[in-house]
Amino acid sequence: MIVVDTNLLACLLLRSEFRNVLVGWVRRGALTLDKAVFTAMEAEGFIRGREYAVPSADVLELAARSRCTAYDCEFVALAHPFGVPLVTSDRQVLAAFPETAVSPEAFVSH
Repeated sequence: MIVVDTNLLACLLLRSEFRNVLVGWVRRGALTLDKAVFTAMEAEGFIRGREYAVPSADVLELAARSRCTAYDCEFVALAHPFGVPLVTSDRQVLAAFPETAVSPEAFVSH
């Protein structure tokens, strides 16, 4: 298992972020509304039962220590207890959490 941030893998996003991606595609004409609704329903079915909540205290501590956003630190806080890498292209996260965060290129080369 790995943790992947929202900038890399839209199909595994939390519902709200995924919906934002889908509506952006609809607005750009890359996806019809019907297809976006179908895709959202499929994705929600896929992630159901695979979602994890992270403690707010962990997220806030990581954000305060690193100066990264709380949003980004949610991914770090999720990766830590599972002992899995956070695959991200976010340079600030990579610099702040080198023990957890790994670039897609570095991850693939392993």
